[in-house]
Amino acid sequence: MSIVTADRLSGPLDSDATAAPQLPAGHYTFAAALRSEWTKLRSVRSTTWSLVATAVLTIAIGILATGSEASRWTHTDLGDRLAFDPTSLSLAGFLFGQLAIGVLGVLVVSAEYGTGTIRATFAAIPNRTLVLVAKVAVFSVVAFVIGEILAFASFFIGQAILSGSAPTATLGQPGVLRAVVGGGLFLTVLGLFALGLATIVRHSAGAITTFVAIFFVIPLIVEALPSSIKDAVGKYLPDNIGATMTTVKPGFRTDVPTFSPWVSFGLLCAYAAAALIIGGVLLARRDA
Repeated sequence: MSIVTADRLSGPLDSDATAAPQLPAGHYTFAAALRSEWTKLRSVRSTTWSLVATAVLTIAIGILATGSEASRWTHTDLGDRLAFDPTSLSLAGFLFGQLAIGVLGVLVVSAEYGTGTIRATFAAIPNRTLVLVAKVAVFSVVAFVIGEILAFASFFIGQAILSGSAPTATLGQPGVLRAVVGGGLFLTVLGLFALGLATIVRHSAGAITTFVAIFFVIPLIVEALPSSIKDAVGKYLPDNIGATMTTVKPGFRTDVPTFSPWVSFGLLCAYAAAALIIGGVLLARRDA
């Protein structure tokens, strides 16, 4: 009797021991991934500080630039007066605010690798491409809204400072609205490029260093090269692309030939897309 009982018991026990554990299939949607990324983005201090730094740098430097020009306008020579671009001057802070938005773009990805929470993210949503797309979507909306608010705020504040002392611009003038909107678009795509770099590098310090080298160090090196090389390479540099997108009068903030504003914007989008695609491929192939 005991033998029969043992035989009866051994069969089910052996089959349970050898069978692979059956875990419930995870159910996740793109909407759920978006909610998750939005929660992560708004709940960390780095987001607040990066956005505050972006706002302060962008608006404060624009105020300094327009205030300085307003105070010395009466002593400006005729050539500078003819080339004067009040729209571009009020948006001068965007070339410095790009550093802060780039840091935020990096931290959207690298912060999770630094803390190890990226493993929990991939455990909850195994589709890594979906995770990256959700990060890109959430960051794009936040960066675009903040960028456009800062662009219009900088423009109106700058024109108010210039009013009564120097020529001013209105949104109805040719090219002005395009330049103001271009400021917000520039910050958005720039942040996406930084996000792509972070996906490739996966380390905050390394990604930020790479970003700074591309946007600040390389332009200084190119500036020291002969004019023929500088003119040929300069139009492809992100800082000149930003100057072109936020300028009404060509050549006001850059001394090299550039593409048209929308062609320059397309080139910047291509940079961001390349970084995100490479990062996405590596994200799917590498261990967390």
